[in-house]
Amino acid sequence: MDMLKRAYFLNRECSWLSFNQRVLKESTREENPLLERLRFIAIACSNLDEFFMIRVAGLKHLVASGVAHKDIAGLSPGEQMLAVSRQAHRQYRAVYRCLALVLKELRAHGIRFVQPEELAGERALWLADLFEREIYPVVTPMALDPAHPFPFLASRSLNLAVKLRHAGEDAEKLAIVPVPAPVLDRLWKLPGETTFLFLEDILRFFAARFFTGWEIVQAGAFRLTRDADLDIRDDVEDLLAEVEKSLEKRRKGAAVRLEVAADFPADLSDFLKEQLAIEDMDIYRAKGPLGAAFFTAFANLAGFDRLRYPRFLPHPAEEIGARGDLWAALAEGDILVHHPFDSFAIVEKFIARAAVDERVLAIKQTLYRVAGDSPIIAALEAAAKNGKQVTVLMEVKARFDEENNILMARRLEEAGCHVIYGILGLKTHSKITMVIRREDAGLRRYCHIATGNYNGSTAKIYTDIGLFTADTLTGVDASAFFNFLSGFSDPPVWNRLAVAPLTLRERITEGIEQEIAHAKSGRRGRIVAKMNSLLDRFIIAKLYEASAAGVEIDLIVRGICVLRPGLKDVSENIRVRSIVGRFLEHSRIFTFYNDGKEDVFISSADWMPRNLNNRIELMAPVRKKAHKKRLLALLATYLADNTRAYLMRSDGSYRRVHTPKGERPRAAQEELMQAVVSTISRD
Repeated sequence: MDMLKRAYFLNRECSWLSFNQRVLKESTREENPLLERLRFIAIACSNLDEFFMIRVAGLKHLVASGVAHKDIAGLSPGEQMLAVSRQAHRQYRAVYRCLALVLKELRAHGIRFVQPEELAGERALWLADLFEREIYPVVTPMALDPAHPFPFLASRSLNLAVKLRHAGEDAEKLAIVPVPAPVLDRLWKLPGETTFLFLEDILRFFAARFFTGWEIVQAGAFRLTRDADLDIRDDVEDLLAEVEKSLEKRRKGAAVRLEVAADFPADLSDFLKEQLAIEDMDIYRAKGPLGAAFFTAFANLAGFDRLRYPRFLPHPAEEIGARGDLWAALAEGDILVHHPFDSFAIVEKFIARAAVDERVLAIKQTLYRVAGDSPIIAALEAAAKNGKQVTVLMEVKARFDEENNILMARRLEEAGCHVIYGILGLKTHSKITMVIRREDAGLRRYCHIATGNYNGSTAKIYTDIGLFTADTLTGVDASAFFNFLSGFSDPPVWNRLAVAPLTLRERITEGIEQEIAHAKSGRRGRIVAKMNSLLDRFIIAKLYEASAAGVEIDLIVRGICVLRPGLKDVSENIRVRSIVGRFLEHSRIFTFYNDGKEDVFISSADWMPRNLNNRIELMAPVRKKAHKKRLLALLATYLADNTRAYLMRSDGSYRRVHTPKGERPRAAQEELMQAVVSTISRD
């Protein structure tokens, strides 16, 4: 049977929109605190922004090129564009329905959003004074006429389109008033109240102040989204310079979406459509504030802790024990950590201690996304200043983190670190650190391999696995890996690690084939795999083959999944679930039953073509029996979740799992947090 038939696959973009709908759905769960529900709306909006800037922009390029290309599900670019547009418009309307409900509920808690017209007396005087002092001097209106052509408007910028008429004249003119949200607060709080006004509403209310002698006929807010996909050539001599040049191109990308207020005048939207060279399907009407992603910060509003999740404090890594000596602990065996339930501080301390340890000779690390105030960057700088050999592969092509990564890379270079700016044609997405330390018995290599980034900020809200090890063969592989990244070294024969694009796909395939062979011989075949996205058609086809052979397969896929579970004779033994909760599920864990031996791996890679073919990724085996047991129990907890989980149907839709009658509600993340609380209480 041909397991690669297009009918067995779903469209990638529609699958992503389905994932974002699950994020948005969290805003309707009454068990979530109100400001957290608002935050989920903001996250869904931010996700949509990126989706349009990258994925829709890419589709538009394909449509414009006229290339007769069909996607994994057999859809042409035009067909994909229509399907995406229909689904995106439905989701956009749903966003504002959810937002209206949450804002209404916030009013009951004293948090109100009002229009300037609602203010009277001293409150109106306060607003007028605020406008004159804080807002008016910052804003520069832009007239539109033959002498002032339509200006360039930045992506995700908020603006007012204003129609004007001069006193005593019939002719109308147009102008644009930029809403300076990047430099001024988007929301303004009335003194002594938890009442807020939107900056764009204030500008609209006082618009006549910018056009003395003119009558404001109409005014409406609009927001623009531009193509932000970088086109970085693979044949350049200076990768850093090419990335910087591409960043400038991103700022000037073509328009891909126009958002307008629900009451935005039709003739103004037609004008903008013509000026921006977009189609009707690219215009989205909002019944609420445009660019609602800004509510992410607002959800941290002081004084309303009762409307947020209770504070959660992670637990220090248990396996170090009372000694507190990381080197001694690692000499005794591997250490496994699960963030954010285990504190990320152990990772930062690992590098910080190495930076000041007189016995440490060298530190080597890959960095994909780092926080601007990262203690890891500071530790690497200190290590170099302390005379240690520090080598850092800084991936400057990490999407939307390019500028920050370039800045961090230059900081490291100035401190004396050897910085490698990625590899042409490949993104380095692996997460690995190696510390070389001189000990009494000779040099010893200590490694940390992880599923997530070296970012202390995201480590508080992303679930990820990290493995510390002083295993000799892993150290040998790590040395070979860094030599492969930094020089012209041919790939070695790997002992422990599987490396994309060299051996990772083959190792995954071998694991699946192993379970197929066991199932065909009458033994149990079992695969449990947790990842962010599943898109690789060849891996999926192999999973179909495994299902047909009788292998039991449970997939925990947070986001995109183009596999269709439950197809007769194809995927009847495959179940796919997605979990959306307080923390973003980010860990990649793959397990193969192997006749009871349980092969367990952690990886930086999802099962996507880009990860397996076009990125440098790592997969490492979990060898310690206790660690295998812990990760298998973790996966079992996720599979038992009957509160936060969604089950995928064959058509790509999802149904929320409901607690069966007579069973207790189970939510994986809540159980993991409670386990930490219980441990701390015992301590």
